[in-house]
Amino acid sequence: MRSVLAALALVWAARLAAGYKPVIVVHGLFDGPKQLHALQEFITKSHPGTNVSVIDVYDDLFSLEPLWKQVEGFKNAIYPIMQSASEGVHLICYSQGGLVCRGILASLPEHNVHSLIMLSCPLAGQYGDTDYLKFFFPHLLKSKVYHMCYTRWGQRVSLCNYWNDPHQREKYLASSIFLPFLNGERGHPNITTWRESLLRVNKLVLIGGPGDGVITPWQSSFYGFYDKNERIVRMKDQDWYVKDTFGLKTLDLRGDLKQHVYPGVNHTKWHSNYTVYTEAMEPWLT
Repeated sequence: MRSVLAALALVWAARLAAGYKPVIVVHGLFDGPKQLHALQEFITKSHPGTNVSVIDVYDDLFSLEPLWKQVEGFKNAIYPIMQSASEGVHLICYSQGGLVCRGILASLPEHNVHSLIMLSCPLAGQYGDTDYLKFFFPHLLKSKVYHMCYTRWGQRVSLCNYWNDPHQREKYLASSIFLPFLNGERGHPNITTWRESLLRVNKLVLIGGPGDGVITPWQSSFYGFYDKNERIVRMKDQDWYVKDTFGLKTLDLRGDLKQHVYPGVNHTKWHSNYTVYTEAMEPWLT
């Protein structure tokens, strides 16, 4: 009798596991798999049998490498997982990893990402005197960073690829080699293909909130950002949303853009916050 019950349990577990798509996790700046262990445990405990891959490339200080270079490295690690998942995959992207994920989707127009979960990511850019900035540029205030970032040499540092100084708009558009292209702020030959690639996802989930302490402004996690007077322009009032340059408006109108705001969660705690996981991530990992 016990052997029969054990066999039935194995069959049930296999069926259960078969119902969950693989989950791929992309880490952020100064991170690696060890920082995301709690998130991995949350997933495997709530969805037993799920194949969870926390990608182990460009960890720690190597996360300072330019983002297009990181996109290629992460893509090489992720693409085989996608190919082996006939029903698709879920992609969780944390912090700077959200921009890496955007680049991956742009580079893989035939991807099979079902849910794209952006966990506290600087999607509209970064502009603030945070501890991370002081690590990079200890002697510069945020108003001076563009002197470094908007140069050929500065663009070899990942943070500079999404440094978005609202007082230096022309320099940002002319010098930044990454974010203006992803968000359709600069035209390029692949803009239509990249838009179609983003629209292949079934759900885009944005997570962030005030109290983050690193993503500045915190509304950048929801595609909001400063104007030249450092007042927040919300996502729906951004020019590229209104014009639907890269597909965000279409995702929103078809009901596939979800936003979850949590006040008081520190930037380094998002991936270990069980409430954030159960309410904002777990429902989309089926």
